[in-house]
Amino acid sequence: MKFKKLYSLASIIALAGVLCLGAMPAHAARIRVVATLTDLADFARAVGGDLVEVKSLATGVEDTHGVPMKPSFVPMMNRADLLVLIGFDCEHAFLPALMEASKNPRIQVNKPGYVDCSRGIMPRDVPKSTDHSEGDVHPYGNPHYTLDPVLAKTAINNIYTALVAFAPQHKAEFTRNRDAYLAQLNAKIAEWEKAVRPIRGTKFVSYHEHWPYFAERFGLNYFGTIEVKPGVDPTARHIQELVTSMKAEHVPVVVREPQFPEKVPKRIAEQTGATMITLPIMPGGVPHTETYIKMMDYIVQTMVKAVQNRK
Repeated sequence: MKFKKLYSLASIIALAGVLCLGAMPAHAARIRVVATLTDLADFARAVGGDLVEVKSLATGVEDTHGVPMKPSFVPMMNRADLLVLIGFDCEHAFLPALMEASKNPRIQVNKPGYVDCSRGIMPRDVPKSTDHSEGDVHPYGNPHYTLDPVLAKTAINNIYTALVAFAPQHKAEFTRNRDAYLAQLNAKIAEWEKAVRPIRGTKFVSYHEHWPYFAERFGLNYFGTIEVKPGVDPTARHIQELVTSMKAEHVPVVVREPQFPEKVPKRIAEQTGATMITLPIMPGGVPHTETYIKMMDYIVQTMVKAVQNRK
């Protein structure tokens, strides 16, 4: 599935004209935050508390690289005080044109309302080449760092810093909220690391390269992807080569992200004797994962159960 720029600027500007009528609303009592993805929205709610109104462009079931456009997005962006994004060019297929169409000066690049949560993150897998023959590569590195809960703390602190800069009079409340959430998250990280310890070193494959940060954090072995290259659907030859190497290396788990069809991952699992599991990449990706912590609970518990049930 090749990631493409989904919307023309002209079409979005036309939509903006219909929905927004060119008006910029007055500053609201609550800080209006628009997050591109649901994990960032959850972080913003945790830090902002009652002082923020948070909207997410994604619902959790979409591909993070290509969230489908909705008519509500333009007025939502137009009213935003802060725009919170993953960064590393993750949202390249939909966000730049949407930002331009909204014509909101507060949330443009390099403005205080533009909150790039990747600041301070050391990216993995920065490509040596951005040639299209290598697939839909991310020139700034793999953007799926929030699947490592330790790195997610950097995103949380970036949101905190932006909220304090926007409303310094509420710094004490933002600080209390952030510290309480980080304390909860730190306790869960210790719990997750303990749960995964018995399966450290386990090899697994996934459809897309969502999992290198997660694998490194928890000591798992990320064996490869079902995609030939990022954004490039698997060929018959690639599938056969993957099946052969998985059998040789006794890879026990195939991860299917809900954004991708089940057919190919299921077939690979059947041919290799591996267990297929479906893991979300954002809160809301599967039922009962409405928050970031619930999502990580689900991911860890499902992975551990899949491996231990094979023994």
